[in-house]
Amino acid sequence: MNRIDLQGRVAVVTGGAQGIGYGVAERMLRSGASVALWDVNAQKLEEARAALAGLGAVGTQAVELTDQAAVDAAMRDALEVHGQVDILVNSAGITGGNGTLWELPVDAWRRVIEVNLIGTYLTCRAAAPHMKARGYGRIVNIASIAGKEGNPNASHYSASKAAVIGLTKSLGKELAGSGVLVNAVAPAAAKTPIFDSMKPEHIEFMLSKIPMNRFLLVEEAAAMIAWLCSEECAFSTGAVFDLSGGRATY
Repeated sequence: MNRIDLQGRVAVVTGGAQGIGYGVAERMLRSGASVALWDVNAQKLEEARAALAGLGAVGTQAVELTDQAAVDAAMRDALEVHGQVDILVNSAGITGGNGTLWELPVDAWRRVIEVNLIGTYLTCRAAAPHMKARGYGRIVNIASIAGKEGNPNASHYSASKAAVIGLTKSLGKELAGSGVLVNAVAPAAAKTPIFDSMKPEHIEFMLSKIPMNRFLLVEEAAAMIAWLCSEECAFSTGAVFDLSGGRATY
């Protein structure tokens, strides 16, 4: 593992208690950053903090990302504790189960959009003015190949991730020239706790679409995301970086 230079940087990672978010937090700590983990699961947050504490400065905040007041309060707390926020990684997300569009419950559909899209919007909204005022920032949103191709039996998830891609492109243009770069990654499936809410046949469908014939490793996602959060990434904004194992067909 090469050490990406994030020395002295402060990162907020949503969904940081497990999965890709946890992997990103670990990679950033090993690269010299201080990390604030945000997650709705307070117990998992504490477990993550304990596991990562030996690698550097780790703070935690239980946050319901669909609640504007909670997000704004968490950002104020991060700024009070660290004095700055240089990096925002939006990794929190849910799948909402699987089914055809007409079979999925309306409340499940709305909840996926709220968490995956509105949550990302609210965190970007809280972080962008601070980063813009300082003249530096890196925002990375976790989208999905599903947002480009549209997975059957996952219309809510696919639509939410397509929207995250659109949000990323718009915000990247709005902040271009400010020193704040906004990019997204579009992973194929990674074997994380998010699989627990998917049907086995949907998991097999996703694997069948990956030419490398394996799932993405969390460490592989963390490596690309950490680079996108570094100063070395200097001329990419509003971009979407695939982590597809060759899946992309668009």
